[in-house]
Amino acid sequence: MRIVGGSHRGRPLIAPPDRTTRPTTDRVREALFNMLLHSPSLMTDEGKSRLEAGIVLDPFAGSGALAFEALSRGALHAHLFEIDPAARRVILRNAADLGFGPQVTLRGADARNPGKPVEPASLVFLDPPYRSGLGTPVLAGLDREGWLRPDALVMVETDAKGSFAIPPGFALLEERQQGPARLTFLLKQPA
Repeated sequence: MRIVGGSHRGRPLIAPPDRTTRPTTDRVREALFNMLLHSPSLMTDEGKSRLEAGIVLDPFAGSGALAFEALSRGALHAHLFEIDPAARRVILRNAADLGFGPQVTLRGADARNPGKPVEPASLVFLDPPYRSGLGTPVLAGLDREGWLRPDALVMVETDAKGSFAIPPGFALLEERQQGPARLTFLLKQPA
């Protein structure tokens, strides 16, 4: 596993040692970030990528690969949630190895009970365990607690045959299948 683009392109990432974490593959990450950088439907109203100076939220962080990829490509800060202690140690090691320590906030809390944010996110990577049913309630909870900016972009990853129930307050922008994954892009609607 490695960073596939940006200032840290090619730098290796370590993964948690057990099989409870399913990192997004390099190929899927590369496709995802190409969409974030080049798909007009995913840009801001000013035509910019949400990665530029963005605040990223990764509620099911695993190794932190999605957040680190975003930081490599211009995001300012990443907030990560991870309940597994071994995965948290991996995230901290990856952050230190990449020099991203000051740009990363790691919470050992369950994303279903996120608490109040320090700052709301402009870009969310929602990648729960496949077929867990956690995506919709976690997104609704993050929204309710104020973790999302009024125009936040949310990427939801499910398995290719999976589906995602879009909670109220979000609009579907785009959906694509990338190998074993389905990527669904939602836009937070202003209240």
